[in-house]
Amino acid sequence: MSLVRSSNVFDPLSVDFWADADPFGAVRSLAERCPVLTNVRVDWKETPTAHVFKADLPGVRKDQAKVEVEDGNVLVISGERAREEIHGKNDRWHHVERSSGRFQRRFRLPRGARVDQVSASMDNGVLTVTVPKEETKKPQVKAVQISG
Repeated sequence: MSLVRSSNVFDPLSVDFWADADPFGAVRSLAERCPVLTNVRVDWKETPTAHVFKADLPGVRKDQAKVEVEDGNVLVISGERAREEIHGKNDRWHHVERSSGRFQRRFRLPRGARVDQVSASMDNGVLTVTVPKEETKKPQVKAVQISG
């Protein structure tokens, strides 16, 4: 969520709500300058062979997103969504909900995740990260002959 989220005098999280109490524009100026950490919606499913993460990143190019594995078992999806210029000579914004700025999501991977084989792809604003799982070893059964 961005600090410049909406323009509603009845919304206490709106910048306009504070405009009357901020005659010098410090709140609006700060809100427009500060990059805000935004959340990204991510689905995580487990298949028999892998963990699959799908993150909605509309408006984010693949060079603006980053996928990393930290400490051997923490998947980190991060990046930055470019902000559309808010100041325009003749523009008058009525409502701003689309978030911009840096984002980051972290997921602790379970045992058996093959972090050395992580793959990622981006298609139509959806980042898909696939973390293969180690093959489950079937118990080795050895018949023992009973003497006697």
